[in-house]
This record gives sequence, C-alpha cells and structure tokens, in this order.
Amino acid sequence: MKHPAADPLAVLKNVDWLISNGGHISLGAVGPVECAAVASDESDCLAMLQRRDGESLYQLLTRLDAAIARAWDAGEFTDEINPDC
Repeated sequence: MKHPAADPLAVLKNVDWLISNGGHISLGAVGPVECAAVASDESDCLAMLQRRDGESLYQLLTRLDAAIARAWDAGEFTDEINPDC
C-alpha cells in the first residue's frame, strides 16, 4: 500500500496559522505588479512581496512565510511593492 505524499504546503506554518486565525493572504496583481503575495492580519499589512523572475509559486509562498515570521518576531514589515514608502 502506498502512503499518501506529504503535503508540500505543510512547511508554510506561518501562512497556515495566519489564515487559520483570521488573517488574510492574497496572490495576484497589485497595481503595476503582475504577480504579488500579500499577507495581513487584523491590524497590519505584514508583507507585500513581488514575484521574482523564474520564481515558482511555491518559492514565493516560502518567502511570504518567512516574511510573516519576521514581522511577528522582529517587527520588520517587508514591502517590495512600495519600497519608497
């Protein structure tokens, strides 16, 4: 009997916790940016990431997970969409 494949998204613990506890992530176009990942909780925008050339969706989500952790642990909010703000 084959065992089911491990869930590749299970390593995205911060993304999972955020969306399971009232937070929000969105993927898609943001203004002139064709592909972005944005994470927010009830009071803050935690991260806004621009998808890099050649970056897979999984790699983008992995970076988003790390950016969420930085926001929570160090209070460092990542904004690649509006870098001058």
